[in-house]
Amino acid sequence: MKKLTPLITVDEIEPCLPFWTRLGFEVTATVPHVDALGFAMLQKDAIELMYQSRASLADDLPALSTELQGSTNMFFCEVESLDRTIESLGDHDVVVPRRQTFYGMDELFVRAPCGSIVGLAEPVAE
Repeated sequence: MKKLTPLITVDEIEPCLPFWTRLGFEVTATVPHVDALGFAMLQKDAIELMYQSRASLADDLPALSTELQGSTNMFFCEVESLDRTIESLGDHDVVVPRRQTFYGMDELFVRAPCGSIVGLAEPVAE
């Protein structure tokens, strides 16, 4: 393998994008579908994410559209500064409050607007 990029299926892409752009991601490509976005690609440094709407997926890959109904995505992201990352998010839906773990991380889990759970973590200074 040379690269792994999550492809996240959602009802609507537009509400998802501000969450990631506030974390420093750039929207690098979009594809329309009917009167909305059908696909979007985001990138920050070597990290890449792709979103596809369920309607677009049903047209593009009908066999997969039924397989992915109701799936939940969870991401664990190591960040340089948890404080700065939390500040950049603004108002966010906390799923797991900030905590320090036995595996040496200061972390917090939030729900992104499209439903994905995103863990944000900074290594604890020794």
